[in-house]
Amino acid sequence: MAPPPVPVFWLLGKTGAGKTSLIRALTGATEAEIGNGYVPCTRNSVVYDFPPDDPAMRFMDTRGLGEVGYDPADDLAACESATHLLLVLARLDDPVQGPVAEALARIRRGRRMPVLVLHTAADCGSSDERARARAATQAHFDAAWGQPLPWLELSLATPETADLDALTAQLQAMLPGVVMLLERQKAVDAEDAEFQANRGFILRYTAAAAAAGGLPLVGAASVPALQATMLAALAARYRIDWTRRKLAAFLGALGTGVLGGQAVALLGRELALLIPGIGQTVGPVLSASWGLASTYALGRAAAYWMYRTREGLRIDEGELRSRYEAAFKRGRDASS
Repeated sequence: MAPPPVPVFWLLGKTGAGKTSLIRALTGATEAEIGNGYVPCTRNSVVYDFPPDDPAMRFMDTRGLGEVGYDPADDLAACESATHLLLVLARLDDPVQGPVAEALARIRRGRRMPVLVLHTAADCGSSDERARARAATQAHFDAAWGQPLPWLELSLATPETADLDALTAQLQAMLPGVVMLLERQKAVDAEDAEFQANRGFILRYTAAAAAAGGLPLVGAASVPALQATMLAALAARYRIDWTRRKLAAFLGALGTGVLGGQAVALLGRELALLIPGIGQTVGPVLSASWGLASTYALGRAAAYWMYRTREGLRIDEGELRSRYEAAFKRGRDASS
């Protein structure tokens, strides 16, 4: 089974609105890396995957706004199978935002999606001038969308010094767990390095598990089924033969004290679906916050267990549970 689609951040705005600078500020990638990493998506857009080698999220940059006859149909089709957020960027010193508003109105006729307006160049002009410009542009966008849209002012003059706290908080409120997708971590040892290499893959399932609890991800399965699929795919990445014996060994090492008896039973039955000869069942859809936290924690614990099993090293059950609990707390905090 193919892994879940990556969440898509659709960037809409005129050339120079700050789309590449926003990607750079959020991901830490250089402008050259982003430019070289762009690949065509539709006739009007390019995409940048982050991280490039094993993406946990995708930025789609719409080009050609302001050109006569822009039609977002292809862009909508490219995004319709993924959880995504529409980020509308407009410079406060550029009052000509008609093409963006027109594109926004056409997108609105396609289907609903979360939208956040970013008024960039917040370091230009006086506060009164910026307030007037923001009010005029915001009114135009609100009318195009048919309802008031959330907004933020943002300076992206230098991505390294951009104040992203308010933006991160807003993104987190609109897409729980998004901060985990943007985190950049350094490995502390060989096991952690291999986990970091697979972290984007795990986070794709983490995002899908949150979606299964309420976000509009088309075709999302139940949380236990997603977790079962993730672990089977992760075992292949770690070159582990995912057998009934190894399933039992992993669940036994993790223990009911961590997962809880009911969660172990649900997960065990769903995992068993992926092993020939074991019976069938259907797990319930669990809450978004539990799904996000438990999926990330399960992936982290499984990565540790699979690495040490493959290398013939002793499984420290206390360390296994500690890693699960720390990852669960991180996921729970990210979904709150």
